[in-house]
Amino acid sequence: MGNITMLAKDAISAKLAECYVTIDGRRYLLMQGKDFEAKVDKTKKKLNILGKTGAGNKSVSWEGTGTITIYKNTSIFDELMERFKNTGEDIYFDIQVTNDDPTSAAGICTHIFKGCNIDGGVLSSFDVDGEFLEQEIKFTFEDWSNPTKFNQLAGME
Repeated sequence: MGNITMLAKDAISAKLAECYVTIDGRRYLLMQGKDFEAKVDKTKKKLNILGKTGAGNKSVSWEGTGTITIYKNTSIFDELMERFKNTGEDIYFDIQVTNDDPTSAAGICTHIFKGCNIDGGVLSSFDVDGEFLEQEIKFTFEDWSNPTKFNQLAGME
């Protein structure tokens, strides 16, 4: 059968991505994005099963959360918090992330996170020992889609 391994070129560069934010129908290229992570946590309930000594686990719901760190040179997220402060209107938006390393045979993968809502955030900061202003934004999301998926690499079958 032989030892089949992944080719080094097929590892996806973490730097080769695009991130767009759509707020109130207006789409922004979030080129100041530094890092991004969106994850899903499933909620499971334990249940006892007649005839078994161990408990089973059944998934009953999920929650989507994420964090994005940006270089602090835009006020679009501050404006969302200010709008909430002034009007009580909680603003929901979408985030689209595409990973695309042209060297890799894995191709392109895009996720769209829908119904994103900021948990809060730093409005202003400074750091005399720091290099650049950054802002970490935590959020939740209510849905997602995966319109383009990575290709299956040769040898995985």
